[in-house]
Parts: sequence; C-alpha cells; structure tokens
Amino acid sequence: MPRWDDYKAEARSRGALALELFVVRSVPAGDGAAVRAALPDHLAYQARLEAEGALVLAGPLSDESGENVEGMGMIVYRARSLAEARALAEDDPMHRTGARRFTLRRWLVNEGGLSLTVRLSGQTVSLS
Repeated sequence: MPRWDDYKAEARSRGALALELFVVRSVPAGDGAAVRAALPDHLAYQARLEAEGALVLAGPLSDESGENVEGMGMIVYRARSLAEARALAEDDPMHRTGARRFTLRRWLVNEGGLSLTVRLSGQTVSLS
C-alpha cells in the first residue's frame, strides 16, 4: 500500500491536481435531542468556517435507498494538515458536546472541474 505523500507526489507527476482536502463522516452518537440542542451552535460554527475558507462543503447524506435521511452527514474541510482538520472537527459543537461522533479521512481531489465559488450561508457567488 503506497504512503499518502508518495501517492500525492505521483499523482502530481501525472498532471493531476492532487488537491488535498479532508472529509468528515459525522453520525449521531445518541438521541435526537442532543443533536437538536447543538444545532444552532453547529450552524454558526459552520458559517464561521465557511467565511474563513476552511469549510468547503457540508450537509446530510441519504440512506442507501436515496429516499430517507438517516442522520449521517458529510463535511469537507480545507486545512494545512490532518491534525488541523481533526481540530476543526473536534471543535464542531456537534462533536464537542458528544451529540455526534466522526471519522476523518484525507481526500485527494485529482479530476473534475469547478469555476464557481458559492458561499451558501454567506449567500455570495463569485467566478474565477
């Protein structure tokens, strides 16, 4: 199994973007009451990270049928390191209060295309 940094360097040598982002999979840790109680602070935290440029994307995931929301969410961070991304996830009020637990993975974005920046809670759009 290749080491992460070697894999990233090899992807770059092929001309891939090799943009490192960090993906959080967040799941409820208990009953819905704790999640509901932490929601206002969580949303404010997400909005702050978005304004600072650390939050790329976030939102709920469906179940495997695609028909229901089962409580799982995904958050994508922009950070300088895995440790910095972990600190962002740990500081999220949902995780800090124990309402949700998370796993964190590095994500190497190689292909695709984006040319539009949309700040959802900030309600701004810019082209670059």
